[in-house]
Amino acid sequence: MIKSAIRMRTYRAIYRLLDRVQPVPFDCGTICGAACCNAAKYDESLGMMLLPGEDKVHDKKDDWLTWEALITNEYEFPPSWDGKVWFVRCKTPPKCPRRLRPMQCRTFPLLPHINEDGSLEMIYNDFELPYACPMIEEETELDERFVRATTTAWRHLLRDPLIYDLIWKESRSRDADE
Repeated sequence: MIKSAIRMRTYRAIYRLLDRVQPVPFDCGTICGAACCNAAKYDESLGMMLLPGEDKVHDKKDDWLTWEALITNEYEFPPSWDGKVWFVRCKTPPKCPRRLRPMQCRTFPLLPHINEDGSLEMIYNDFELPYACPMIEEETELDERFVRATTTAWRHLLRDPLIYDLIWKESRSRDADE
């Protein structure tokens, strides 16, 4: 696996920070049938990549995830990503241990975007999804505490050069598409 500059205790602290907030003051899954948590019903290959080092906070023996090692040069990862990364799929959608959700579940529907000037901005997820998320479609006003916590979490994560390179690459690709 590629090495991360982010320590396990930092991931745990970020997880704790994000455990205290949610995008809206109610279970957003009630408005869409938990579409993001049930993504596998739309496409069984769907899952998510763990960020470098994020696997440290998960137990590969847990029965709620399947684990697959991806070879980075076979995908569109930044050149600095040389080796393997973990791709996980939930076996029990939409029921997962909420306290163990991966980072990108925790910050959905937001994505980090690094502007040309280097500033971080949180934007609504713009990846092609096999389902409609009403919060994204309607650009629902999100709880400010969630937005602040998500921004803080990504600022910490972007200290890792590998994570920064990934988000920079995704941001430049997004800018080119506009």
